[in-house]
Amino acid sequence: MITSVNNERIKEISKLNNKKYRKERGLFIVEGEHLVEEAYKHDLLVEVYSLNEVSYDNSYIVAESVMKKISNLDSVPNIIGVCKMKEENSLGNKLLILDNIQNPGNLGTIIRSAVAFNVDTIVLSNDTVDLYNSKVIRATEGMIFNINIVTKDLFSFIPSIKDKYKIYGTNVENGTLLKNVKKVEKYAIIMGNEGNGVKRELQDMCDENIYIEMNSLCESLNVGVATSIILYELGR
Repeated sequence: MITSVNNERIKEISKLNNKKYRKERGLFIVEGEHLVEEAYKHDLLVEVYSLNEVSYDNSYIVAESVMKKISNLDSVPNIIGVCKMKEENSLGNKLLILDNIQNPGNLGTIIRSAVAFNVDTIVLSNDTVDLYNSKVIRATEGMIFNINIVTKDLFSFIPSIKDKYKIYGTNVENGTLLKNVKKVEKYAIIMGNEGNGVKRELQDMCDENIYIEMNSLCESLNVGVATSIILYELGR
């Protein structure tokens, strides 16, 4: 059992709570039995730290004080997994592009909806909240392991795919009502920042704007909700 918070291995694992160190090592932490199991199913689990004996390889029993040091949760979890970051796959036909999404809960919700409605790849802008932020990972409920997610400079990425995909923006002005959008085989949808929407320069790169018809009493929808509605409708 590891009982000291000053244990060298524990100090290294604790550093994974820092974005820069995660990126350098290509590793991140998941907390709780469900997320550890999902990481294991996808062959991304490297090590396990738990309060009790478990059946995973490379597992270490630790004291509660040690678990508290490496955890981001208010209540100490029974198990934590150290995971490899996923390798990038081919883009596929259905892309969801996220421009400067900042709320970890929103990103987690969007990832879950993207999996539910058969998106092939999520493309994150460089200024979107870190994919491996602990709050994002928890909000995905394990769906982070079930979809291809890449990070790109959108100002160069979007022009590079325009001849292959129809690019949809999300804007009421000059927009097509969502239910009237004609289905195409290869498309990319750009969803924007919670407060400011899609950057004007990126809007100008779109082939068509779409919007969700709503009761006039409601000015706008949460980006996670709006994304879910759009993905469902386009996937029908």
